[in-house]
Amino acid sequence: MDGALRTLENGGLILFPTDTIWSVGCSVEHPQAIRRLLQLVRLPDTTQAELLAWSLEELKQLAPHIHPRLETLLYFHKRPLTVVAPGASHLPEEVLHPDGSVALRIVQDSFCVGLLQAFGGPIFSVYAATAGAPYPATFGGISSEIIQGCNHVVRYRQSERSPGEPSVMVRLSEETEELEFLRE
Repeated sequence: MDGALRTLENGGLILFPTDTIWSVGCSVEHPQAIRRLLQLVRLPDTTQAELLAWSLEELKQLAPHIHPRLETLLYFHKRPLTVVAPGASHLPEEVLHPDGSVALRIVQDSFCVGLLQAFGGPIFSVYAATAGAPYPATFGGISSEIIQGCNHVVRYRQSERSPGEPSVMVRLSEETEELEFLRE
């Protein structure tokens, strides 16, 4: 974990397992790392990216205006869940979606929780695949381009063969206050 922490603190990119699938991540404090991450995975904007937090309290610090229905859903949902919420003024512009919203997820994996707690802040994250490519279900499914583009590759869970899958992604419609499923 020390190598991943040093890399995040120094503005580098890490390749790491999450409670969903392998991801590329960086510190939100380093705009150049965010731009480099988006360039590596060839994303034109941040709509496929999310901020990873280790607790509901940390998530509420990132997006203090999160709707109570989303907060309740996050608290009780058993499967990994990403919520899209109105952005917060204190977050760097580079992590916000074009409409000013931000995708947030509370990680459930013990390694991720420990990494985020030790790091002391959120990790800006994108699934470890280039735009348009399928999500890597295992470490073996990650392209060499992505692996070589990262400054540190976490060794934890590389040999696992059970496939991971992306989180469910929801947003609360501002007009109807109904849940919209963006990814199931």
